[in-house]
Amino acid sequence: MQKQRILIVDDEEVNRAILSGLFQDEYEIIEAPNGQEATARILENPDLVLILLDVVMPVMDGFGVLKFMKEQDFLEKIPVILITGETVINSEEQAYAYGVADVIHKPFYPHIVKRRGKNIIELYQDKHHMEERLKEQEEAIRSQEKKIRDNNEFMIDALSSVVEFRSLETGEHIRRIKYFTRILLKYLMKYFPKYGLTQEQLDEIARAAALHDIGKIGIPDAILLKPGRLTAEEFETMKTHTTIGCDILEKFRKTQSGTFYQYCYEICRYHHERWDGNGYPDHLAGEEIPISAHIVAVADVYDALVSPRVYKSVYANNIAYEMIMNGECGQFSPDVLECLALAREDFFNIVEVIKQYDFLS
Repeated sequence: MQKQRILIVDDEEVNRAILSGLFQDEYEIIEAPNGQEATARILENPDLVLILLDVVMPVMDGFGVLKFMKEQDFLEKIPVILITGETVINSEEQAYAYGVADVIHKPFYPHIVKRRGKNIIELYQDKHHMEERLKEQEEAIRSQEKKIRDNNEFMIDALSSVVEFRSLETGEHIRRIKYFTRILLKYLMKYFPKYGLTQEQLDEIARAAALHDIGKIGIPDAILLKPGRLTAEEFETMKTHTTIGCDILEKFRKTQSGTFYQYCYEICRYHHERWDGNGYPDHLAGEEIPISAHIVAVADVYDALVSPRVYKSVYANNIAYEMIMNGECGQFSPDVLECLALAREDFFNIVEVIKQYDFLS
């Protein structure tokens, strides 16, 4: 087994010999007579477990070596014991400012240097091993969290797709809504910091968007699958899918915590509300409407326009865009419409891709 390496830096050969004799039985010793050579040895041996460093040396002194190590981020990985003469003013304070592990004054007692050196090596190695274990644990936790998120996303998509299959649709509407929602949210996060949107919130809203129409599972087939225009009475029944969805979500509220349930509820209930108050079910207006619901509302309307339905034909991308911007599909938040304008080419591109290939989120 290869020995661990210690670097001894001192311009006095006798001092290097004394220090080398203390550690040579257990460690491989590397020597340097000045700071400049020391920096070269450090670069050649980044796995050093200890450096015993003199202060006063020709060419480059000990503090020059410390400055080099700090700039190269070696001081966090390699412990340094600075060996200094008692006549060097403020050397100890300066050394600790750099981050050395210990300072020993000349003349030194060899057995003390050996004991301190081995203690520091063990301390740094324990710290390194602890950091490695924590890193491994963190990676394992992240992997587990990702697996849970993937499983949850699968269940959410499966549940929300039930409605689409009832409507004789392909199931791709859910994936497209999530994709369009994510695009709009990215522009909102970038250009509208007033909403304080974080990446985590963006991900949660995009996932929650999949459940926007879950309440349609409670709408009778005669209305849900009707190929023509709904009567006023039938439309009132269709409107209840927003509150039915919230009733479904409420049954799982006790098992949910945090903002994800809030986004699911907001989107499910309010994605048909409009900026001027002419939406449903609660006739909210302006900023009364949660931004999560308003983002999904635009994504939902756009996808409905560019996708075939039993009651309508497909609108071209530019026509769908102009219809939304001109208020033909209801009034939307000016901020969200600005995000749609920024996302116009993104939306057009993904729709064209969908037409040619199976859409994958």
